[in-house]
Amino acid sequence: MIKKVLVFGATGYLGRYMVLASVAMGHLTYAYTRPLGLLGVSHNDPKLKTLLNFKALGVTIIEGELDDHEKLVSILQEVQIVISALPVPQYLDQLKIIDAMKEANIERFIPSEFGCEADRVRALPPFQALLDNKKRVRRAIEAANIPYTYILGNIMAGYFIHYIFFHDENCNEKVTVYGNGQTKVVWNYEKDVAAYTIRAAMDSRTLNKTVSCRPLKNIASLFDVISSWEIKTAKYLNKVHMLEEDVLKLTTETMPQEISIPMSILHCIFIKGDPLSIELKEDELEASDLYLDYKYTSIDELLNICTVDPPIVTLSRFV
Repeated sequence: MIKKVLVFGATGYLGRYMVLASVAMGHLTYAYTRPLGLLGVSHNDPKLKTLLNFKALGVTIIEGELDDHEKLVSILQEVQIVISALPVPQYLDQLKIIDAMKEANIERFIPSEFGCEADRVRALPPFQALLDNKKRVRRAIEAANIPYTYILGNIMAGYFIHYIFFHDENCNEKVTVYGNGQTKVVWNYEKDVAAYTIRAAMDSRTLNKTVSCRPLKNIASLFDVISSWEIKTAKYLNKVHMLEEDVLKLTTETMPQEISIPMSILHCIFIKGDPLSIELKEDELEASDLYLDYKYTSIDELLNICTVDPPIVTLSRFV
């Protein structure tokens, strides 16, 4: 059944995948963006290029501010599925969307989650502050009785692979290993997380539940991924270990957020292994079990993609 899908944060890193997945599945797709005139967007601006690409695909572009309550209510009354892919600095802006939803009868809201289980993970303070914001959004959704699905993407594999192998100017020679490198994590391609999200948003089985993306074949340690990368690139990398005590020093209150937040995220994932260590509850679902017909991208396939197209990433804006 064709639905009307509205995406907030549509031009952002993960939002673009959500829009493309919705279009690919034949849904009428809307992208809510701040007025381009206020952003000072030029003809060569990547944001404008993304929006023009969306238009060419038939996406309806809605320009507006999140503070414009009446406009939010108006557009929300026209759609059925709402997906938020707002980035870290705008997590709490979702409360404005939730307030507007109280006056609209939407079928499902997918808030900006897509990482680890906010209610059960206990992270270092810089990262925990972000998780606490996610929990505030969850509680507001539930208090307003808005139909929802929480999507846990675990780690966005393309993003983290690029961060690990390309963020350093000496990336062709060395790689940083966090902890002992043996902690198992789930590596999910962003395209797959978006596809699972769109499917789950239409699925009665996922109503008011959590869906975690944990395909068994995509569970691997950092060392596993580094070894596979070395084989594919035919290059041996010098492995520089950053032990837990080294990471902890970079997450203190005296450190700037652009350092402390990424380090606390890396600590949660690659040292503590929190995203995978938390077992799913009975009422929580696993995406690859729900949608057996969907062929998700394996780690091997993803590494092939990343060796060809290595973009620049900034971890502090991801989770």
